[in-house]
This record gives sequence, structure tokens and C-alpha cells, in this order.
Amino acid sequence: MSLSRRAAVTGIGETVYAKSSEKSVLRLALEASLAAIHDAGLQPREIDGLIPYAGMGVVAEDLIVNLGLDGVRFSATTPLGGASPVAAVQCASAAVSSGLCRHVLIPVARNLATGGRISERLRQMPQFNTVAEFELPVGVFAPAQLYAPMARLHMEQYGTRPEHFAEIAISTRHNACLRGNAMMTAPLTLEDYLASRMIADPFRLHDCSLESSGAAAVIVSSVEGALDLRHPVITVLGTAEGHPDSPVSITQRKDLIEIGLDKAAPRAFAMAGVATHDIDVAEIYDCFTYVVLRQLEALGFCGRGEGGAFVASGAIRLEGRLPINTHGGLLSQAHMVGMNHIVELVRQLRGSAGPTQISGARVGLVTGYGDLGDGTVAILGRE
Repeated sequence: MSLSRRAAVTGIGETVYAKSSEKSVLRLALEASLAAIHDAGLQPREIDGLIPYAGMGVVAEDLIVNLGLDGVRFSATTPLGGASPVAAVQCASAAVSSGLCRHVLIPVARNLATGGRISERLRQMPQFNTVAEFELPVGVFAPAQLYAPMARLHMEQYGTRPEHFAEIAISTRHNACLRGNAMMTAPLTLEDYLASRMIADPFRLHDCSLESSGAAAVIVSSVEGALDLRHPVITVLGTAEGHPDSPVSITQRKDLIEIGLDKAAPRAFAMAGVATHDIDVAEIYDCFTYVVLRQLEALGFCGRGEGGAFVASGAIRLEGRLPINTHGGLLSQAHMVGMNHIVELVRQLRGSAGPTQISGARVGLVTGYGDLGDGTVAILGRE
């Protein structure tokens, strides 16, 4: 059974994004969840499915008790790091398509004051023992260190330059400056980018995503359950998940450049029945600028090794052929493990994205990138 057009994203919610917060992770999750429930035009008692983000330390029972959800009959987690929220959309789509439930709540919350830094995700990963065996002995532990060799190899093989990474950082910052609720709102120039300190060669400061506190949530409903709700129906057209070869260790792969999205993207497009030229807007997981560039290749918007030229052409800017990260992304809005990307895509397809609204947007996609290269993608459309 295909999941295409059997589920819809009906509610979105988010809190203020900041470096730190005095609120607990649970409170932040509850605030975003209530905002999403209200946005959908639902009551808490109508939520009958839950997929909380595994890395935030909040479980289904916490949400059930504090929101008064007495009708929950399905719960799950999708522990894939930054690929988790989009994977959760796939999981929720399967749940509502099968009739297990009608409305699934998916919250993400983080608070740096009480833990939750992205590097801590490694300690939660079952594959950490492999990282410890092959990467840690040479001092490689932080995400920037793990992904830097991928970027350097791409540069050596295909002539990708720092200016190509800069284009992603600069265009994303431009979008954040136009939008509210973004942590970084000062314009970024090429000179600023090149002058920023090196973090893990070739990643400079502005190649790296933020550490953030806040929360975001979405509700996935059956299409039938979405018809009488508040907003236009934003349907899940296609979705997929993929894992790279040797998923537990980057250094043991035959091909450092291949990622899980290389496997997932063709399946998602086939399920959706659309092609790359049908995509009006894309929210691409941007833990690092290089990861954006590589995902654009994996999605088929350009060939492998052509990502640098693609972004240099202006294609990813608001006026380009494929506007991306119209809210500022993880690089400039906030790092909500990509849940804010899903929220933004729904806004774009509803036509409520304010100054960065892409005119006439009807079909869009959102990606997730997690752990050591797991990839997820969801293609959404306004019916």
C-alpha cells in the first residue's frame, strides 16, 4: 500500500527560538504542541497518536499526562538524529493510513541550559561504539569533525570551493533577516564568511548550524480527518528513509560522499508522482553548508559534483529556480533538529510565510539528515 495522499499535515506550532531558555524541555514541548493543536482546530482529547523526538528526554506518557490525552492508541519514536522529524512524518502517515489513529502529534524541544547539545546525540547512538573504535582515537568526535572529510573530498574531486558553501550561508541568512523568530538577523557578506574562524577544515564558523533552545511541533492527520479542519489540506505526496553504506562509521565507507538521501530520494519522488521540476520550494536540512549542497545533488536537482555550480547560479535564492530554507534554517533561524523546516514548508504551501513567501507554491519538499548520514525526505502538496 502506498502512503501517497493518505495523510496530511494539519497543524503547526513553535515557540520563540533563543540561545537559552528558563523553561524546561517538557514545558517547551507542551507549548509548541498546544500551538499545533490549536492551529489545526483540534482539541487535545482528539490527539490519538504521539511520536516525540527521542533525543529530548520527553516520552509519550509525559505528553499524555500534561495535555490530558486520554485517547492515545499509538506511540513511537524515530531515533535518527536530524532525520527524525521527517522520519516521524513517514511513521505518522503509516499510522493514520492504516486506521490506527486519526491525529498524530510530533513535538521537538531543546533547552541548552539543561542539556541537549547536538554533540550529545552521539552518546545516545547505538553506533557510538563504532565511532569510538575508528574515529575517537584520532580525536574526531564533534559533528563538524565527522562531516568535514566528506566536504574536503567533494572539494578535491569536483572543484567545490569555499565560495559555494558561502552562498548557502549568505542566502539562508538573508531569509532569516526578513523573517521574525530567528536567532541570527544581521546580514552576512562573503567577506564576513571568509573572515570567520575555522572550526574543522574546511568548515568555518558560518558553515555550522546553531545551538538553540525552543520547540516546534506538527500534527499529521488522515486525509479524511483533515477535510473539516481549519486550513487547506497539505497532503503528504511521498516520503522515504535511507541509510548510507556502513551507517555506523564514516571512515569505513567505500564512498564518503554517498548519503542515505541518495537511496531515499528516488523512492519519495516515485511515490509522489512528481519530478524535480515540480518542486516550488524546498527546506533542506542544513546542519552544515556542505550537507545542503550534497543533498541537492542526491535529490536530483543537479548531478553529483555539480552542487557548487548549482548554488553559485543563484538557484537557491528566493528569486531562484529552487528557493530553499526560506525561514533561515538551522544555520540562521534555529536548530530544532529540522522540525522548524517542516513547519516552514507547511507555511509556504498554505501561503502564509510572510516576506519570504514563494508566490504560487503548491508542491515542496523537506529533508532530514541525521547521525552519520541517515536521510529522510517528505514531499508535500496543497491539494
